[in-house]
Amino acid sequence: MTAVLLPVAFVVCWSSGFIGAKLGAGTAPATTLLMWRFLPLAVALLAVSWTSVRRGLTARDIGRQTLIGALSQSGYLLSVYYAIQLGVASGTTALIDGVQPLVAGALAGPLLRQYVSRRQWLGLGLGLAGVATVTLADAGAAGTDVAWWAYLIPFLGMLSLVAATFLEARDRTPVAPRQAMTIHCTTSAVLFSVFALSTGAATPPATSSFWLATAWLVILPTFGGYGLYWLTLRRSGVTEVNTLMFLMAPVTAVWGALMFGEHFGVTTAVGLAIGLAAVVIVRRAPSRTRPTHSSPASAPPSPTCQRAR
Repeated sequence: MTAVLLPVAFVVCWSSGFIGAKLGAGTAPATTLLMWRFLPLAVALLAVSWTSVRRGLTARDIGRQTLIGALSQSGYLLSVYYAIQLGVASGTTALIDGVQPLVAGALAGPLLRQYVSRRQWLGLGLGLAGVATVTLADAGAAGTDVAWWAYLIPFLGMLSLVAATFLEARDRTPVAPRQAMTIHCTTSAVLFSVFALSTGAATPPATSSFWLATAWLVILPTFGGYGLYWLTLRRSGVTEVNTLMFLMAPVTAVWGALMFGEHFGVTTAVGLAIGLAAVVIVRRAPSRTRPTHSSPASAPPSPTCQRAR
């Protein structure tokens, strides 16, 4: 039962981040929304976990988790929010993020000795086709005019998340869930506060819609999506967990249609079905791991991934 519910919960919670970004896009700049998403959260986590963080981790552990948090949380989220602020559709942003499984799958071999089978590559290619189908249909219906360079921003965020994933997977030092979450959220709170203060965007608007979007983003994407990402990574492996990312664009498209009345036609439904088929193919195909006993690349993902069990 957990094998089914865990991926479903991860996809829903991660997709909720795009919906939350859309909810908050019209209320404040991206840096303002992100600052107030993480600042109270970091204070609360530090109040609860400061003693365990200070006593249980070395300076190297804290530095590594700070870097992982800056890449997988700060860099990724800033790119997504900023792209949506510039006018890139949430479905298009999800499509660009959907390239991540192909990048991760290509790098899993040389970096982690997790070589991808032909059946898995078939599923990965099929998933990309499904995501592209959904997003192109959405973009064609929207007919928006966005600067070409704006589409490079979520691409950079996708690379940031891939880098954090492999950095985490190559680390053998175990880190407790609460410790890692505290370090990651504190890192994001500091970085986003610096960005907001330096641009004069630190003052939150006095509107209920802003705080509704902030609460949404704290509960669903942060505790749900971000936490489940690492847990799913630990239980399923790099290739399979990133294949679930193919479902983000279709799920976002369905969610956007129900919540905001966005376009959802036959083409979108076909793309969603293709994405579901891709996930089934990849998750039923065993990955081929080349055993090595001397290289740290052969070690399974351990720290943040283990903590949420």
